[in-house]
Amino acid sequence: MVSEAPLKETEAGLVPEGDGWFVVNARDARWWRNDVLGQGTEFEGEAGFPEVGFFVTVLLPGQHGLYHGESGQEDFLVVSGGCLLILEGEELQLKAWDFVHCPPMTEHIFVGAGDGPCAIVMTGRRKDSGEVVYPVNEVAAKYDASALEETKSPKEAYARFPRGEMTRYREGWLP
Repeated sequence: MVSEAPLKETEAGLVPEGDGWFVVNARDARWWRNDVLGQGTEFEGEAGFPEVGFFVTVLLPGQHGLYHGESGQEDFLVVSGGCLLILEGEELQLKAWDFVHCPPMTEHIFVGAGDGPCAIVMTGRRKDSGEVVYPVNEVAAKYDASALEETKSPKEAYARFPRGEMTRYREGWLP
């Protein structure tokens, strides 16, 4: 029988302690935020999920990550708002309930667009997930969402952006 992982209260919200099962509302979980990169919650606490990563990311207009490809499959579901997806160098407009599947090494990034927040459920393989590459891409660069030089290091790729912070959920991020 699998035991329950207790939820620990932190300054930024609830996190599970241990590897057991748990239930937590996204608004009560620990969040991170960054003025440039957006805000989100990872649900997994310090233990981390060994096989599948599961995130909710909220992008305000203009917020973005960096264009990249990963050696593991990734999937995304836009649950509210709208965003721009740069996928293999092409721009695609997305709206609520658009689903995106990225096989390994599909280059992509999301940019917040529209009048308000865009909430995206993101999931991807963790087990032996291996390599990530941040290529230079001129389409992503129009939105400051491209690495300045190709790298396989997230630390190098994101070095020019301000450091984020752990925080509690803020009203209005989720629908």
